Amino acid sequence: MDKTIELVNGVKDIHAMPSVIVKALNIMKKPTASMKELGDIVMFDQSLTIKFLALVNSAYYGFSQQISSINIALSLLGMVKVKNIIVAVAMKPMMSNAGDKELWKHSMRVACGCEYLANLTKIMDSDEAFISGFIHDVGKIVLHMSNDKLYAKVLNAVENGLADVLTAERKYFDSDHVKTGSLLAKRWQLPILLANIISYHHAPSLSSIPVPCNLVCFVDKLVQPVFVPSSIDKDFVKTLGIDFEDLEELRNVIMQKSEVLIAELS
Repeated sequence: MDKTIELVNGVKDIHAMPSVIVKALNIMKKPTASMKELGDIVMFDQSLTIKFLALVNSAYYGFSQQISSINIALSLLGMVKVKNIIVAVAMKPMMSNAGDKELWKHSMRVACGCEYLANLTKIMDSDEAFISGFIHDVGKIVLHMSNDKLYAKVLNAVENGLADVLTAERKYFDSDHVKTGSLLAKRWQLPILLANIISYHHAPSLSSIPVPCNLVCFVDKLVQPVFVPSSIDKDFVKTLGIDFEDLEELRNVIMQKSEVLIAELS
């Protein structure tokens, strides 16, 4: 019996998306949205202010001068990047509690990789690529928070090559992170793009918007602790205009870039 609904209903702390994310998303939906409205969310949160100033002065964005004004920092980043960072920072406690920080770090690596490749190949908007990569594994929060000891068995099975992650999750939970994530996406009323990423990042061809799902799927595999080249879709790599032999170098670039962002937002 599929236990997806039971699992999501059983985790009390996950029913509501963090309020700061709700505020940011609601502002972005408005046709007349202004940077001031989004900036107010940041400026009234000391922790967010510090993180934005650290980030805008970091090697990740590489601006030529030191920036000490939060207004200038937000203007340089732009509204969508500001929203994306708010989401990443606000989701960190929830993801860290559901994976001993590794889930959040992995999500940041996939986000950075998707953003980097979107900029490089123009396959999709880079800001949308970042948030797509970041949100893809949100369903794992439910599984881990419902039973962390059981999820440790899932991770152990995957690490020892006994099963892929979805098979292991189904064995121990009678559900998986794709199903729990899809239900969360509906309850949180996430945009169609993000709902598709969550639902189809393990099966991009089933999505009505396969390109972003393929990108997330590719980067997800690329930044795993143990990179397995045979798991990569060679046809998709060709569409990116990347030589298969260069994947290890690409992985190193993405890992280095993501570690800068992880350090600044930690």
